[in-house]
This record gives sequence, structure tokens and C-alpha cells, in this order.
Amino acid sequence: MIDVSRREIKYQISPHEIAGLKRRLASIMRCDRHNGRDGYLVRSLYFDTPFDTDYEDKIDGYNERQKIRLRLYDPQEDTVKLELKEKKGTVQRKRSLILNREEAEQMICGRYRFLQDRNEELALWLYTFMVTKCYRPKCIVEYDRFAYYLEHNDTRVTFDTGLRSGEANYNIFDKNLVLYPVRSALENTLEVKFSGFLFTSVKNELNRFEGMPVSSSKYCLARMVSKRI
Repeated sequence: MIDVSRREIKYQISPHEIAGLKRRLASIMRCDRHNGRDGYLVRSLYFDTPFDTDYEDKIDGYNERQKIRLRLYDPQEDTVKLELKEKKGTVQRKRSLILNREEAEQMICGRYRFLQDRNEELALWLYTFMVTKCYRPKCIVEYDRFAYYLEHNDTRVTFDTGLRSGEANYNIFDKNLVLYPVRSALENTLEVKFSGFLFTSVKNELNRFEGMPVSSSKYCLARMVSKRI
């Protein structure tokens, strides 16, 4: 199991602001090795109850809430992360299990029994919780990410662009997945994640960006599209 706890602050940011901040951060932080020229793909399948409990908790502004998702970075991958992301105030705790493709495909179909056979506390908890609360796949969320990091304090700064989603096909392995845009090209997300405290050098560069912190969820933004129809 992977267990990470850290603070997370989000901002809305324009393409012009992204370009300037990238140039400044490149001199004090390292590029994620997966970036390539244009960043890398992030694709998640979110699960929720029949009453959309996790969605409603976020919309209603509850201080303590959670999300359950499958996440991959390439549709051709043979492994997927099953993640439980819990938020308490500004602190995020993310616990992850590595699933093989067959296990992930079972989850896509709403079958979680295999979690009982894994000798892991998180797997057993997720099985009980998801079956009891009748969790089912709800939507796929996808975007492009460009990331910088520092090993100190587990610091990451990410730029997420091209947010898109779909609720007709839950197969996250589909290379030809049809998705619709959720936000315009001018609406992008800057995420700053760190444990303990944020280094002054990074903080100074971020202070030159005049955006205000926002409370946004890509899952909720995606679900809002279909709920308006």
C-alpha cells in the first residue's frame, strides 16, 4: 500500500500565467521524468453511491470528505492504482493499492469481491465500504499534466489542462475513449502539494502569481456537466 499525506492548495490559472510560472519554476525545481515535451496523461474512473454522496459532500462544503477512484497514466498499462483520497481541512491523505488489469476490469464492472482475497487492510476496508454503500462507477475524468517536484517535503507543483470527461463508457483502458470538454482552454488548474512547509524559493515564485486559492474538484466539475442536462 502507498500512503501519502500532505497539504494541497489549488488555483485557477490561464495559459499565459502557466507559461511564465513554468519558466521560473524550471530554475528551482526538477521536471517530472514523465513530462516529456507536453506533459503526461492522467485518467481516472470515479466511483460514488447511488445518491452521489461524495459529490454532494464536496458541493455542500463538508470539511471531511473522500473520493474513490481508479487511476492510470497510459491506457496500455497493465497496472492501475485504486486510490482512496481523504480530505480533512487542507490536509489530503491518499492511500493506494496497485491492481492488475484483470482486477481493474472487475471494478469497472462493479465487482469488488477480489478485494477480499488480498491480505491488505485497505483492500478489506474498501470492499466492505463500497459494497455496503453500493458504490458504482460514475464517470471518467481525463486531463494533461505537467509537473515539477522537489524531494524535500514531498513538494509538487502541477499544471493540469484540457479537462475532459465522459459518463457513457467506463473502460479506462479504451484507447479511443470519447470524452467531452469540461472547461475552456483558459480555465486550468495549478496544484501545489507539500508536507510540513513550502520552501521559500518555491513560495516566492508562486507569490508572483496573483491567483487566489480555490476549492475545486475535477470530479465535481465533470459531474456538473451531466447534471445540468
